[in-house]
Amino acid sequence: MRRGTHNTNQITEGVIWKQLLIFFFPIVFGTFFQQLYNTIDTIIVGHFVGKEALASVGGSSTQIVNLIVGFFTGLSSGASVIIAQFYGAKNKHALNESLHTAYAFSAAGSIAIGILGFVLAPKLLMWMNTPAELMADSTVYLRIYFAGILFVFIYNMGSGILRASGDSRHPLYYLIVCCMLNIVLDTVFIVVFHVGVTGAAAATLLSQAVSALLVTLRLTRAETILKLSFTHIRIHGPILRSLLRIGLPAGFQSVMYNISNTMIQASLNTFGTDTSAAWSVYNKLDGLFWMMSGAFGIAITTFVGQNYGAGRTDRVKKSVRVCLGIDLLFSGILVVFFMVLRIPLFGIFTSDPEVIRLGSWMLALITPCYIFYVFLEVLSGALRGIGDVIIPLIITMCGTCLLRIIWIAGALKFHPAVDTIIFSYPVSWIISALMFLFYYSYRKRRLV
Repeated sequence: MRRGTHNTNQITEGVIWKQLLIFFFPIVFGTFFQQLYNTIDTIIVGHFVGKEALASVGGSSTQIVNLIVGFFTGLSSGASVIIAQFYGAKNKHALNESLHTAYAFSAAGSIAIGILGFVLAPKLLMWMNTPAELMADSTVYLRIYFAGILFVFIYNMGSGILRASGDSRHPLYYLIVCCMLNIVLDTVFIVVFHVGVTGAAAATLLSQAVSALLVTLRLTRAETILKLSFTHIRIHGPILRSLLRIGLPAGFQSVMYNISNTMIQASLNTFGTDTSAAWSVYNKLDGLFWMMSGAFGIAITTFVGQNYGAGRTDRVKKSVRVCLGIDLLFSGILVVFFMVLRIPLFGIFTSDPEVIRLGSWMLALITPCYIFYVFLEVLSGALRGIGDVIIPLIITMCGTCLLRIIWIAGALKFHPAVDTIIFSYPVSWIISALMFLFYYSYRKRRLV
């Protein structure tokens, strides 16, 4: 969807369901390829190295990475929201300052977090009750990942900025290139040179470096009012404050999800390597749902942000209704797919019969409840698009993080089993969905 300043902005003028899908599909396919090149690590490691290495790549390490990167991705959504609003309002000066502040902030933040993550990797893994036999490989994987986290931050910020301006195609193209590169590098490092977990981490780092370079070059060569210049990269105080006002609550909201996931991973680790490996594979399959739901969340944030900036509150309300309907439909299809094919899907990742049995059982318990999560993703994304982030943060803290902490601490005492831990997901999704529906209904009446 390429536009110059003289063209009609289809997000604020076009048919909503068509534009949502046009915008959504490049995002979801892009997220698919991002998930795929992470999943390739798991598949190749699982088959060519072993289940201990599989758990090292996909277990505690993944939860820690998701926690850190999730926080920054939420934080960068502050830049996406203000850029979407300024783009909808056609405010070129504010757009320019927002773009360059976002890039400066990404570089500074990645350096600080990269150093801390590299140094603290062993302690983070210990806090998560990582099994002793997994510590060495998990530490190596984490440290290599943190060494290249600059590329992760730059890509996420740059692609978020492109999407905020209505360009969801180019991030997709770059991820396809990087996915293919990651497959080649994984094969070379793991299958040919036999460097195991180190090779998987190095392949991911190099692929992410390429994606960061491509998205940055795109912004420097943009033909719209949004154009990056390296000499102008600096932090503008008022823009940074606006970015943090929206981004910090969104970042903490992501942290709430990931802290609860980290707690669940730590609890599951106490049940042994088979359970940890099964959960690792489940997380890879589960990523198919999160990439789809997350794509709808990004799409609705951009739609609401641009229409809110353009003063089109009628389109704000309608786009939320349309997005909910489409997301519910797609989620239902995915639930059926998972339930029917869960055993052969796990067989793609490992041939260990106990890991397949445990993992397919976990998947059958959780996936029917995906429908409830749709409301959390779409409604929180819509609220973020109008700059309303504090109440969604509170709902997430109470309904997701706090409730799961209480559930894990209390329910496990009465029934110390894997299914007790897993049921914390559907319980928290249902309660949080009800809270988001109530608050959005109230907030919608105040939009004029």
